[in-house]
Amino acid sequence: MAHILVVDDDEQIRFMITKMLEREGHKISTAGDGKEGLRRFQEDPPDVVIADIIMPTLEGLEMIKTMMQLRSDIPVVAVSGGARHLSFQDTLALAEQAGAKAKLSKPFTRGELTAALLKALD
Repeated sequence: MAHILVVDDDEQIRFMITKMLEREGHKISTAGDGKEGLRRFQEDPPDVVIADIIMPTLEGLEMIKTMMQLRSDIPVVAVSGGARHLSFQDTLALAEQAGAKAKLSKPFTRGELTAALLKALD
């Protein structure tokens, strides 16, 4: 199965995604912000990244752009529930422009998560 890096500042979301994907046999690494996510991405490159867009320290959009510059062959699934000034549709559209291969709006189901991963890995 795939090695997946989950980057989200919400501990409960990271836990939920991790449990969903571990049940499917995937190896999961996690990070609580964009800076830590970028470090883990470089230290142990995953097969795919699931990245929240709105995070402290280093925003998801900047993290995705940097990841694409380093390794454009590793797909990213962008996740967002929206921001103060932007809807989740707007933030996810920006993530696609930054290089994300698939997008997912919060909240999401296990089926939606699996579909987004399949799209990113296709």
